[in-house]
Amino acid sequence: MPRYVVEREFAAGLVVPINDEGAKACLKVVDTNLADGVTWVHSYVSTDKKKSYCIYDGPNPEAIRRVAGKTNLPVDKISEVRVLDPYFYS
Repeated sequence: MPRYVVEREFAAGLVVPINDEGAKACLKVVDTNLADGVTWVHSYVSTDKKKSYCIYDGPNPEAIRRVAGKTNLPVDKISEVRVLDPYFYS
């Protein structure tokens, strides 16, 4: 399954409460993604909370855009990526 980095911008900042409400919101994204064969792996959020870089596995960029629309998440850029880590050279 291809892996993608999804870049998102949040003008007002991304706020996900660290409580049950935030957990439910994240699980809703996970559950919605499943219908299109998309898996949210994890995300990085800038310190000002205005940008996120999300790692997704999915069949294609169109499926990622489709589920983002269903969960009302912006998509500014999708890039297919491969893993490179320092252990590759051991």
